[in-house]
Amino acid sequence: MRIGIDLGSRKAKFALIYGEAVLRLADHDTVTFYKRHGRLEGEELVLDLAGSGLFSPEELAGAQVTVTGYGRNTLSMKGARIVSEIRAHVAGALFQTGLKEFTLLDMGGQDTKVALVRGGKLTDFVMNDKCAASSGRYLENMATILEVSLEELSSHWEEPVKLDATCGIFGESELIGQILRGHSVERLCAGVNQTLVKRVMPMLRRFPSGAVVLTGGVARNGGLVRLLEAETGFTVVVPEHPQHNGAIGCSCL
Repeated sequence: MRIGIDLGSRKAKFALIYGEAVLRLADHDTVTFYKRHGRLEGEELVLDLAGSGLFSPEELAGAQVTVTGYGRNTLSMKGARIVSEIRAHVAGALFQTGLKEFTLLDMGGQDTKVALVRGGKLTDFVMNDKCAASSGRYLENMATILEVSLEELSSHWEEPVKLDATCGIFGESELIGQILRGHSVERLCAGVNQTLVKRVMPMLRRFPSGAVVLTGGVARNGGLVRLLEAETGFTVVVPEHPQHNGAIGCSCL
């Protein structure tokens, strides 16, 4: 029995794996989970997993717990093995897809990671955690401006309106300008999705591959997947549980 925990910037994700079977997946708002079930003992993070109700006493008693944290932040959690975020996500992608040769594109709440996997092993990676303009937070902000749900935003990719701003804040101003020009909501949504593709392309070009495994919450964006396939010419593979990929990877490691 293995428990994997991915303490992301927006969501804390949990996975329980036995053998090759995923028994349970769960997620909670990170800050809320910390408030209810977390505390510091010296410099170590302590999570009350028993009190959280996520796992039974029997599961906790017999499980190895492996944890990763958000971005480059150093994490020390009492009673758990700590692994780097990139290792966790690569392990999760290997487990979920069965592929051995691919480029991993992980688009989370506030950062983006690209890793090259050859022969089932991580060979190189690059991370953008300095700006949230190519992340889920950017999509949430743009959906708010357009007054649409994330599901609606994610469903459009055709005839995207051109948006050039490389900064999330300036991008909001540019989007408002395009709204005033009378473009349809559908084309504006497609334009927002296209901006994310344009922002991750320089990272993807560093690690060309025949397949891109897309993970993180942004992988639920079907419009972005269509635009990414058109821009790269690669096959884009979205695992069954893209948002829990890091937690699953922790369990595998």
